Formats: sequence, C-alpha cells, structure tokens
Amino acid sequence: MAAKKKLNSGVEIVVVLVLLTCAPSRIHSADDNRLLVNMTLVPNSTASALGAFCLDGSLPAYHLHRGFGAGARNWLLQFEGGGWCNDIPSCLDRAKSRRGSTSLMAKWLVFSGILSNNASLNPDFYNWNRVKIRYCDGASFAGNATFDDGKSLLYFRGQKIWQAILTDLLPKGMANAEKALLSGSSAGGLAVFLHCDNFINFLPRTASVKCLSDGGFFLDVSDIALNHTMRSFYKNLVQLQGIEQNLNPNCTKSLDDPELCFFPQYALTYIKTPFFVLNSAYDVFQFHHGLAPPSADLRGHWNRCSFDPAACNANQIDVLQGFRNDMLAALQSRPDGMFVNSCFAHGQSESQDTWFADDSPRIHDKTIAEAVGDWYYNRRVTKEIDCPYPCDSTCHNLIP
Repeated sequence: MAAKKKLNSGVEIVVVLVLLTCAPSRIHSADDNRLLVNMTLVPNSTASALGAFCLDGSLPAYHLHRGFGAGARNWLLQFEGGGWCNDIPSCLDRAKSRRGSTSLMAKWLVFSGILSNNASLNPDFYNWNRVKIRYCDGASFAGNATFDDGKSLLYFRGQKIWQAILTDLLPKGMANAEKALLSGSSAGGLAVFLHCDNFINFLPRTASVKCLSDGGFFLDVSDIALNHTMRSFYKNLVQLQGIEQNLNPNCTKSLDDPELCFFPQYALTYIKTPFFVLNSAYDVFQFHHGLAPPSADLRGHWNRCSFDPAACNANQIDVLQGFRNDMLAALQSRPDGMFVNSCFAHGQSESQDTWFADDSPRIHDKTIAEAVGDWYYNRRVTKEIDCPYPCDSTCHNLIP
C-alpha cells in the first residue's frame, strides 16, 4: 500500500521530449518517448472550505503540464474515468482503492494521446496547458452527500471536487484562458456532459470554450433480457450520492423521472456549449454491462461473442446493430461534432495508437485527432459516422 503523502509540486519529468518544427506527421509512440507528470494535491484550506474530499477523505488531485508558445493561454482539462459505485458496500471497497483515494494513486502519470506535448503525436493541443483531473468520488464528479453510520464515513463530494480543482487552477493561469476544452473518458466522459455548461462560468467571457466526451455517451436501453440494467444502476447512484440537485435543471424539469438526466442522451439536448461526441458504436463497456450483462445472460450464450465479435452469430450481430442504430438516433439532433466509429473499443483519446498514429482508426481517412482538431478550430464541419461492423478495416477491434 502506498504511504499517504501530500505532493503539492507541479514539477514534471520529461523522459524524452522531441519537439518537431516541421509539419506534423503521424508516427507511432514509443515506450521511451513518454511524458511523466507529477500529482498536485488541492491545498487542504481550499478543500476544507468547499468540503471537497475523495471517498476516503483524502484531498482531490490533478496533474498539470504547462503549455508554451502559442498555446500558453489555452487550457485542456481531462476528467479521469473509472466506473462508479452505487451502494455502500461497493463505495466502501472503492474508498480503499486508487479509485477512491488519492493516497493510493500513482503519483506520476503518463500524458499521451490528447495529453501529449509532442507536436507529431498531438498536433492541435500539444502546447496547451493540459490537466488530468483524478477520479476519486465514484459518481462522475457529480455527488454532494455524506454517509456516516457511526462506523463508516464516506464522502460523496464529486461536485465539490470539481469546484475545488477549478479554484486551484484559476490563479495558475486559467483565469486568463483564451481557448479551453473540457474533455474526459468513460465515466470522465459522462462528467463532461454534466459539467460542460458550468465550466464556461469560470472562464473569461471572451474565451473559446468547447467540450469533448470520449466513450461517455451511455445509452438508456434495455438489455438482452429486456431489463433496464443501466437505468437501475444509475438511479441508485443518483439517489445514493445526492446527484439530482446537480443535474441540468432544464432537463430535470422536462422529464417525469428527473434522475434520467444523468444519462447523456437526455442531458445533451440542453447543453448550450459546443460539444463533440467521440464514441464507438459498439462501445465495449456498454456491450458488457448494459446490453449483455451477466445478469441477463445466465446461460452464457453471449460469452464468446462478448470477447470476440467474429464469434457472434447472426442474431447477436442483429442485436449489436440495433444498439448502434439506437446510438445514432440519440445523436441525430445534437452534437456539433462527432466521430462514431465501428471499433469494439471504450475510450480512444488518451491512447496514442487510437488518437494519432500510423495505424489509428479512421473514418473517411481521418483520424480522431484530426477530426477533433478540425471541429475545435472550425476548419470544417466534422460529423464522422462509420459504416456498420465489420466493414472498417482500420479498427484494432481489441476488446479490453
């Protein structure tokens, strides 16, 4: 177990840093070409004033790598992902792990993909101030409650953690931001839907602010046994961690069941800030936990298909194509930009291989990095939708 230690330094180590002055080209990343960035803890005074604590009571944390040159006043904030806990036993377990305590987290993180500082690996954001926000609340940075039964104490303070980290970053230069991008992957991608419009309130009115969700477009659909597994899970989560008060009020007023606004497909309609959705049409997490969870497949008919798309029979492929159709239908009226590919993946922005490399997934010969950059800088309209599986030969199709 890692010893509890406060690390407030923003110092970072560059193992090997190669800055290219020529036009960017797609190259493979290498293990010896990594940027390691140290953890910064939010000061205890700030955290205590806001009541911002991880599940176990430890301090919130982030990793900051400073921008330079033309990007010195631009900021990219990336929410870390890592699932959720929706009952007391699972949250108590989580509080004793790196998912619920910054004391147990690695103090150095590799910045790659959208967080890379190499122009050849991240051509549009490499010189921005880039921040990785650590995830330790188990509710996509959205809760505001406490559990205390006299024996155990849990802090459900994701909303306060978000506010505390912004409070700490503003005097470090973010208060003067010219451009900003709020992004996140998986549960962090869902957090982007919840905090996108709120983010602009902390920044100058003249700043260009946009949001990107990677692998966070979780659907409210029935599973193969016709149960709403994800809906039940999220409802318990919202109730346990006091999330409803932090959901978009326009969304909660419009639905008979306001807790459903935790789902991105309902929240997205009410987001005013420019928004980009990056997602696999066959998102692996949703495939395994929402569409064909073990509770809906007691006889294991989906076991082989779940881990090898080539092993799926015709009926299973039909179900998967139906899931894809549901996702595309939910994205019809919004967002402003999208990249929905047919790879069996979950989270594609932080991995160099999927973000920007020689063999990265493509739609119309465009990588994810190119699509996001074109959208952010208004170079062209970017709404890339892949053909149905198995037509895309650029997919790695590696199911985690």
